[in-house]
Amino acid sequence: KLCGYLNKLGIKGPIKTWKSRWFFYDENKCRLLYYRTAQDINPLGSIDLSSASFDCKMENGEGVFEIRTPSRVFTLKAISKQAMMYWLQQLQMRRWEFCNTQSRFPVGSSQLVNEPLAGRTSRCRMHQAFFCFQTPVDNGDFLPLVKTPTEAVGLKAASLPAPQTSTALQNISLKHPWTEIQNTVYNICGSKQLWGNNGNAFSFDEFQEHPENVDKKQEGEEGTLEDGRMEPRLNWIRKARWMNSGFPGSEELSREKNSVDKVSVLQQQILTLTEEVKSQKELVKLLHKALEAAQQEKRVSSMYLTAAEDKDRLELVRHKVRQIADLTSRLEALEQEKKELEQILTLRDSHIQELKEHVQLLMEKNHAKQGVIMALTEQMARELSDPLQEANAITVETLYKQQEEIEHLKDDIDAYKTQNQFLNSEIYQVTRLWTSVAENEKALLMKCACLQARNCQMESKYLTVLRKLQEAVPGLPNSHAELVKNLIQEALQWDVKEEAEEGFNLNPVSEYDEYGFMTVPDYEIEDWKLLAKIQALEIKSNKLRSQEIVEKPLRDRWNSIGELNPSAELKSLIRSGIPVEHRQRVWRWLVSRHCSPVPGHYQRLLEQSRSTEHPACRQIELDLPRTLTNNKHFSSPTSQLIPKLRRVLLAFSWHNPAIGYCQGLNRLAAVALLVLEDEESAFWCLVYIVENLMPADYYSDTLITSQVDQRVFKDFLSEKLPRLMAHFEQYRIDVSLITFNWFLVAFVDSLVSDILLRVWDAFLYEGTKVIFRYALAIFKYNEEEILRIHDSVEIYQYLRFFTRMIMDGRKLMNIAFNDLNPFPMKQLRNRRSMHREELEAELCELEQIKAAYVKERAEQGP
Repeated sequence: KLCGYLNKLGIKGPIKTWKSRWFFYDENKCRLLYYRTAQDINPLGSIDLSSASFDCKMENGEGVFEIRTPSRVFTLKAISKQAMMYWLQQLQMRRWEFCNTQSRFPVGSSQLVNEPLAGRTSRCRMHQAFFCFQTPVDNGDFLPLVKTPTEAVGLKAASLPAPQTSTALQNISLKHPWTEIQNTVYNICGSKQLWGNNGNAFSFDEFQEHPENVDKKQEGEEGTLEDGRMEPRLNWIRKARWMNSGFPGSEELSREKNSVDKVSVLQQQILTLTEEVKSQKELVKLLHKALEAAQQEKRVSSMYLTAAEDKDRLELVRHKVRQIADLTSRLEALEQEKKELEQILTLRDSHIQELKEHVQLLMEKNHAKQGVIMALTEQMARELSDPLQEANAITVETLYKQQEEIEHLKDDIDAYKTQNQFLNSEIYQVTRLWTSVAENEKALLMKCACLQARNCQMESKYLTVLRKLQEAVPGLPNSHAELVKNLIQEALQWDVKEEAEEGFNLNPVSEYDEYGFMTVPDYEIEDWKLLAKIQALEIKSNKLRSQEIVEKPLRDRWNSIGELNPSAELKSLIRSGIPVEHRQRVWRWLVSRHCSPVPGHYQRLLEQSRSTEHPACRQIELDLPRTLTNNKHFSSPTSQLIPKLRRVLLAFSWHNPAIGYCQGLNRLAAVALLVLEDEESAFWCLVYIVENLMPADYYSDTLITSQVDQRVFKDFLSEKLPRLMAHFEQYRIDVSLITFNWFLVAFVDSLVSDILLRVWDAFLYEGTKVIFRYALAIFKYNEEEILRIHDSVEIYQYLRFFTRMIMDGRKLMNIAFNDLNPFPMKQLRNRRSMHREELEAELCELEQIKAAYVKERAEQGP
C-alpha cells in the first residue's frame, strides 16, 4: 500500500505553515486521501491524480515537491530526498496504471458503425483486457527506481508516532472542525476498547501470536475506500500498533539493547502523549463551551414552555429580545473596535514599511562604506607588502571556504541532475498519456462523424421520399394527400442549423462558404424548397464522410510540399482539389508560370480608363449587378468587390482591344478576385485564361471557337455516352443550349462552389481539356436520371438545374479523370481543326447567301 506521513503546506491568507498529514492512495478512484493521523477514520481532503502532473524544484528545499491539478497546486514535503523521489515515482506509476485501465475505443472506430452490438461489445472487452495488462511506462532510461524507504512509507509507518509540530494546535485542521471532532471521538472510543479489563494496554495476543496474519487481514478487510472512509477494522489495527509502540512492553521496546535507549524512547513517547493530551484538552474546552451554550438555550426554552400565562411567556420573549439587542450592540461595538484596530494596524504597517525602507537605505550606505574601506585596505596592503607576502596571503580558512563552496556546488549539480531526470520522465509519461487520449478522441470523433453522416443520409432519403410523394399528390386519396402535405410542411419548418446547435455538431454547414458562396440554393419556387433541404443534408453528409478519410490526408500532403514544381504528383494533388489555405499561393504560381506580370502595366491601364471612357463601359456597368448573385461579396451594390471588378474589366478591355469586353468575362474575373483577393493578380489571372488557356477567338464577336467546341463536345458525347446521346437525338434535344455557357465561363454559376473551385484548380493547371472532361462527367453522373425522362420539355427543365444537384465532388472527379479515359489532347486538337474548317465553310456560305440576298433586294428596288 502506498501510504505514509508527508508535510502539507497550508496557506491561510499571508500565513504559510507546514502541517503533518497521513496520506493514503485509493487505487479505485486514483485519489490521494490525507488525514491528520494514521488512526483517523475520516479524511480531511483528497487529491485527484488522474489529471494531475508532478514537479520538483530543488530551490524550494530538500524533499519538497508539487502535485498540480487543474484546480489547485498541492505542495508537499517528504522527510528526505529518497522519500520524495519514491513518492513521485510511485504516483507516476499509479497514474499510468489507472489511465490505462480505463475503457478505450479502438482506433478503427469507423468500422463500428456497421458492426452489430454484440461484436462491438466483445471488441471493447478485448481492448479493455489488453489495456488492463499493459505494464507501466518504463522510466529506466530517465531515472532508476528508488528503493522503498520503509521507515517513512507503508503500513509500518502507521505504527510510528506522527511528526509533531511546534505547537499542539498547529497541526489541527481549522477548515474541517466536524471531521476533527469525529476522528477524535473515534480515537478516544478506540483507545478505550483496546485497553483490557485490568487496565493493561498490551493485551494484543492475536497480533503478537500471529503477526503473519495481519497483512492477510488487512488485504481482506481494507478493500476499497468508500466515501473517503477506511474500514473500522483497519483503523483498529492501526490503533493497536500505535498503542503497542507507545508503551513499554511493545515489540519496538523489546528490541532495545540497553536501558539508556529504553529511557530515551520512553521520554519521547511521554512528550508525544503530553502534546496529544494538550490538544485533546483544547478540544474538550471548545466542546464544553458549546455544551454550556446549548444547556442555557435549553433552560430558556424550558422556562418558556412551562410558563402558565401568556404574560410570563411574553416577558421571557422580551427578555430574549433585550438579550439579542444587547448582543447586537456589543457586536457593533466590537466591529467598530475591529475597524479602528485595522486602521491602526494599517498605519503601523505603513510606518513599519517606511522604517524598513529607511533601514534598507542605511544598510546600503553602510555596505557602500564598507566596500570603500575594504578597497582602501587592500590598496594599502598591496602598497606595504612585497610580492612574496601577497603570494602567501591565501590562508587556510580561505582554502577551506573555497573547498566548502565547491562541495555545495557539487551537491547542487547532483540535485539538478536528479530533478532533470525526473522532469524528463514526467514529460515522457504525460506525452504518452496525451497521445493516448488524443487517439481515443480521434476515434470517437471519427465514429461520431460516421454516425452523423449516416443520419444525414437517412434524413435525405426520407425527404426524397416526401418529394416523390409530393409529385404524386394529385393521384392520392384526400386523407393521404393531407398527411403528405403535413409531413412536407414539418420538414420545411425544420432548420438544419438550429437542429445542429442542439446537439454535438462536428462539421456544421454554414449559410456561406469560405469564399462567400451560398452553400444551399435559395429556390424561389415553393415546390423546390424541399429540394434545397435535401441538398443541405447531402452537403453535410459528404463533408462528414470525407473530413477524416480524404480531406485530412490530402491536407497533410499539401502541407509537406515546399517549392512548387510541375510533376505527376502535383498534377494528381491539384486534380483532387487544393485546400483553401494553399489555393491562393498555387493559383499565383500557375498564373506566373505562363503569364509574366509586367510591373506598372495594370496601373497605366487604370489611368487610361479614368481619362478615356471605353466603348464597353456601359455594358460592363449593366453586367456588374448580374455577377455571382449567389455570392454575398457581389450580391449587394455597395460591396467592396464591385469597384475592384469594374477596374479589372476596364483594364482588360484596354489591354486586349481585339476582344474588349465579352459577356462572361465578368464571372471569370469575379472568381479570380474571390480567390486571389488582390485586383492586379485577378487581372493577370483573367489575361492568363483568355490569352493562354482558351483558344484564339473564344471571346471574339463571332464566338467561332466556342461554337467549334460545342461540336467537338457532341462528338465526345456520342463516343463516351452513346445511350444518352441517342436519347437526346430521339427527343431532339440540343445540348449546346445548356453546355455553351459551361464552356464560356468554365462552369461558373452552374456547379456548387466547392466542386467549381476544384474544376478551376485542374483547369488552370491543365487547360480546356478539363472542361471537356467535367462536362462529360456531369452527364455521366446523371445519365440514369435523364434516361428515365421521356418528354422533351421535362428534359429541358431538368437540364436547367441538374448541375446544382451534384453534391459528391469526389465521385464526379473520379468519373472525369478515371472513367472517361483515354482522353488524348491530340485528338481534341484534331477535332477542333476539323470542325473549325467545317464551320468556317458554313459561315462563308452563309455570307455568300446573305450577299446574294442583299444584291437581289437592291436590284428589285424599293
